[in-house]
Order: sequence, then C-alpha cells, then structure tokens
Amino acid sequence: MEKTDRLLNSEAQKKGNKFKTHLAQKLEVDVCEALKECSKGTEFENTIQLVSGSSFPDIVAASLYGVEVKSTEKNHWTSTGGSILESTRVKSVKRIYMTFGKLGGNPVEFKSRPYEECLSEIAVTHYPRYKIDMNLKSGETIFDKMKVSYDELRKMKNPVDPVARYYKSKLNDGETLWWAPDSFDREDGIQFSAKLFRNLDLEEKSVLTAKMLVLFPSLFRENDNTKYEQPALWLVTNSGVTTSSMRDIFSAGGKEEFKTKAGIILRMPAIFRRVKKYKELISSLIENAETTVLFKHWQVRIDNGNRLNQWCSLCAKNYSGGNTVEYGRTLSIMKSIFNFYEIEDIALKIASPNS
Repeated sequence: MEKTDRLLNSEAQKKGNKFKTHLAQKLEVDVCEALKECSKGTEFENTIQLVSGSSFPDIVAASLYGVEVKSTEKNHWTSTGGSILESTRVKSVKRIYMTFGKLGGNPVEFKSRPYEECLSEIAVTHYPRYKIDMNLKSGETIFDKMKVSYDELRKMKNPVDPVARYYKSKLNDGETLWWAPDSFDREDGIQFSAKLFRNLDLEEKSVLTAKMLVLFPSLFRENDNTKYEQPALWLVTNSGVTTSSMRDIFSAGGKEEFKTKAGIILRMPAIFRRVKKYKELISSLIENAETTVLFKHWQVRIDNGNRLNQWCSLCAKNYSGGNTVEYGRTLSIMKSIFNFYEIEDIALKIASPNS
C-alpha cells in the first residue's frame, strides 16, 4: 500500500490534472492499475481484481485483502464512506484498506490506511454510513468512541442498535432521534438529532437558507405551492432540521423595490431580499460546491468558470416562467445584486485603449 501511494503521488506530481477528472469508477481503475504495478515480484502478483460496482470493497487481492477507493474534489482529507451494514462485502475478504484521493489540492495527493483507522463518525444516508477522516488520530475512531471494534460491529446481526444507543447518549435536552432502522432513504450524511428551524441560532439559519437558495432555483417560481416540497425534504434529510412554515423562510416580509441596469424600478417578492441579504454567503457556497452536487440539483451542465452567473440565470428563468421580457429584467436585477455590472464596467474601462 505504501508503494502504491508513492506511485500514485509520483504520477500526480507529473500529471495531476489527469486525476482531477477521474471520479468514482475511473479513479478505482487508476488505483487498481497502480496496485498491480506495485505487486510485481510479490505474492500478490496476478491476484489483484477490480470488482467495484455493487461489491465492497472496490478491489480484492489474493481473495483475502481489499482496497476501498474514495475521493473528494476538495482540498481536504474527509468524505462520506460506505454503509456500516456492509451487505455487499466480498465474503472472503478479511482485511480492508482505504485509498483516498484528495483531488482538490495542488498537487493531487493520495493516502492509504487500514479501513477502520480512518472512520471518525457515522451519518445517516441510504443506510448509516461511516465518515472518513484520513488524518484521524489513533484512539479517535468511531469504534473507540462506541467501545466496539470494527470487526465486532460489522459481524453483528443488527449493527444499527449499538449505533443508536451511542448517538442517543450524546443528545442534548430537547433533541430526539428522528430516524428508524427501516427508513434510511437519505442522500447526504447528517447528524442523528432533529431540530426545529426556529430554534436554530442566526448563523445556522443563514447558512441553511442560503444553501436552499443555491440548490433550488425553483424556489423563485411564482404561484407554485409545490416549490417548497423538495427544499423541505432536503432540510430534514440533510440537516436533521424541520419547520412548520417553509414558506416564511423565503417569502415573509412583503415586496421590495429593485432597479434594473436600464433604470427600471420593479417591486420584487421577498425572496429577492433574501438573495441581497445573503449574497456573500451565496457566492461562497456556489464557488466551493462540488460540481456533482450542483449538477444533481440544477440538472444542467455546470459552467465552472461562471457558476454564479449561471445560478442567477436559473433563478431568473424560474421566476419569469418563460416570459422573455420578464426574464431579462429579473436577470438584470440579480446581476445588480451581485455587482456584475460594476465588475463588467471596470473590465471594459481597463480594456479601453484610452484608459
């Protein structure tokens, strides 16, 4: 595994951009090929297979050892890992290693560790899944915290029970466990405790509101009461937060006047006031979001060189409902909020031969 890390990191130094576009299955192939190269002359030569797909782990060596491949597009060593149930585990595998690709750094970096040594917490997704931290210190794994070894937990008939007991012991007053063993239909890891949106502090409310604005341009649709359904589901499944008035988060406060670049003053719904209030946070969230997350929610090819402008266009399109004139005016207001025109005017001035 150490030789494989050295080989992958050496390749990343020379041609790191190759790995930046190799997510999921492509990266598994890269790691498998590196393992095969490093196994030459050892008892593992010609025993390494890429199984991936629905199997766990992704790569098997000599039918006894496995390698699970994970990665992130960002410049850190954390991610969400596999299910604690391990129902698709290759039965012959006795020991598993994690090979992790940090694809957001410069250069790209790889690191491998024994699987159970880099699992810090458990989050709820489709099933309870481990959280990965490749820099986790000895004695700080989720198994150390629960006082149950990895092998003990994975061999249990119902490994969810000790997990539930552990997280229940960590709850604060007024918090409850919202999940049940047969309802793990989640998509992103969250905490096990449920909270009311109105009880959150101002910073938490601001971040969650801005995230929903970013992920759901459909919130800008007029006269569509169904537009709150998906954000409401996202709020509870991704953050463990619920509210009895999703509409008030975005629509309370009445209309506000905004001016287009052409000087036309329009009275716009309160959601545009939210955009103005959280514009810095929105810009940061869009800039730092993973491409796959934005694509999943926006359902368009992401223009990574112009994400904020693309989001403004999607919001304007939803608000205008196909009206070309309304779309142009709305997009002009969105650009004014984010000072796009000021930036464009400065750029034109700099580019001018007489400047």
